[in-house]
Amino acid sequence: MKKTSPVSLAVLCALAIGSASAALHAQTAETSDAGASASDDIFKTEPKRYRLGTARVFTNDLIDGRQDRWRTGSVTTSRAYGFGWDGAAPSRFGELLELRIQGQIITPEDLGKFDPDDRPWAGALSFGLHSHSTFHGAEIAVGADIVVIGPQTHLDDFQEWLHELISAPTPSEDVLANQIEDTIRPTFVAEIGKQYQLGVTSVLRPFAEFRAGDETLGRIGADFTYGLAGRGELLARENVTGQRYRVVRSDHPTGLSFSFGGDVAYVSDSVFLPESRGYELTDTRNRLRAGLSWESDGATIFTGVTYLDREFEGQREGQYTGTFRVRLSF
Repeated sequence: MKKTSPVSLAVLCALAIGSASAALHAQTAETSDAGASASDDIFKTEPKRYRLGTARVFTNDLIDGRQDRWRTGSVTTSRAYGFGWDGAAPSRFGELLELRIQGQIITPEDLGKFDPDDRPWAGALSFGLHSHSTFHGAEIAVGADIVVIGPQTHLDDFQEWLHELISAPTPSEDVLANQIEDTIRPTFVAEIGKQYQLGVTSVLRPFAEFRAGDETLGRIGADFTYGLAGRGELLARENVTGQRYRVVRSDHPTGLSFSFGGDVAYVSDSVFLPESRGYELTDTRNRLRAGLSWESDGATIFTGVTYLDREFEGQREGQYTGTFRVRLSF
């Protein structure tokens, strides 16, 4: 059977986003005052849910000075819908919704030669709906994703096409023949965090996260921000690096902000490192990250670097990966 081209895959993703967006845009209703007479009925239109913000964030390990290896790259896009934004998520669950789509490629250290002791090649596409709310000052994000994994995603075609375009090494037939097979994993994700003001421009936000589905893990950590970036805005967490990115923006002074964070996770299961193939997960999985954000009237630029600890016992060392996001207004 002929495989879908990368262009066709991109079109399918765009259609998925557009369909979900249209469904949310169409949410309107009318109610009547039951206590009034038929001649005095008062019809009221409920507030319309509309798009509050969008974001795209890219990660890639080329910052490590090597060719693609392990958690090599991902692209994440988010769209937030709600009835308004006043600087904080609403208290009611389900009022503010985020549509999130991600494509991720995971590779062995050597794309040209299959090594049974290294991790297998894997491609994953996830499509999720997440709700953001607050409860007694705590920020809560709960969501569900459908994670599609394996050759059915055609991300192997995409990497081959991209690497041929930039004259980079492409994955060999043996590497792709041993990639993680086709599977679909419903995935649940929940995070709770709380902000503590440490000064006029400093915020500390400890958090805890639970994930079950493609990977089952519990994680605790914290993020520190110096500057006004993210103040009064909705931030989502990129799941590979843990970097937080802005989905809903607010008006605040422009300038430079610095962020620093880290977390530790216990992972009990990973579809990307199957026990049936003999992989042994590391006892803990650590991440350490930093980022710079520049905000002006016409542009927002974020660049960050994250250290990812070893994920399985056969991995020789950790790795560094970069995160990038840019938004320009004309």
